[in-house]
Amino acid sequence: MAATTDTTDTTDRSLRLPAPASAGLGLRRSLLSALRSAETGAFDFLECAPDNWLGVGGTLGDALQELSQRHPLTCHGLSLSLGGPAPLDVEFLQRIRHFLDHHRVALYSEHLSWCSDDGHLYELLPLPFTEEAVHHVAARIRQTQDILGRRIAVENASYYAVPAADMDEATFINAVLEEADCDLLLDINNVHVNAINHRYDALAFLARLPSTRIASYHIAGHHDEADDLKIDTHGMPVKEDVWSLLATAHTLHGVRPTLLERDFNFPPLSELLEEIARIRALQQAADGRKARAHG
Repeated sequence: MAATTDTTDTTDRSLRLPAPASAGLGLRRSLLSALRSAETGAFDFLECAPDNWLGVGGTLGDALQELSQRHPLTCHGLSLSLGGPAPLDVEFLQRIRHFLDHHRVALYSEHLSWCSDDGHLYELLPLPFTEEAVHHVAARIRQTQDILGRRIAVENASYYAVPAADMDEATFINAVLEEADCDLLLDINNVHVNAINHRYDALAFLARLPSTRIASYHIAGHHDEADDLKIDTHGMPVKEDVWSLLATAHTLHGVRPTLLERDFNFPPLSELLEEIARIRALQQAADGRKARAHG
């Protein structure tokens, strides 16, 4: 009998989700060299915006492939415009799905905002906190999840004005999560920025969010324009008030994969890893308190 060749594909296609107690960095092109040469265990996962990597080949594509094989990859979208008036771009979503499947991405998130109508506006614009907006964006999230073949998370966005409102922000977010049956990427820095700018209690806001729907956390730096005006920039180290809010989130909702966002003014990787170490220390402290409480 002639020998046969086993053509079974043994490649592991299972999705990779970062552990709850994990700390990640944004995969930015300016950091590619440093990330590729970082020591094993320096960080636990990477996050990229797939919008910026679709169709990228050559040296950059090879670098992305290498890093996604070595580290779990999460994705944070920039341009779906979940709350926008124009129909969702189905072809674009299908390309995103291929990207997520190829890189075995379990956690994909997008902003709870809008950014396009007849073309991209290159800004994340706030949604009205209204019942009509809840129904509109929830339907679009459900459609997105159907096309992507996976549950997604939406991120609470920073905003500086509200187009209209018949409910507050926390009520709006909870209503969207419930109607869309999706998860929440809780951006701790955005909670702080919005609480200062719109004069609400950040701790009370955190307490109203549903723990079971929180998939991950983001933290980042912001610019202090004035005592009563903070600008979400992602261009500087995390402020002490944000670290404190992250610790509170651990107490209220538990430890989740946490991403340190830095989009420009990049310091040496060693400085970013100091912030990664602080995330890990807060996670370990929270898990220790939980173990003692149940001991």
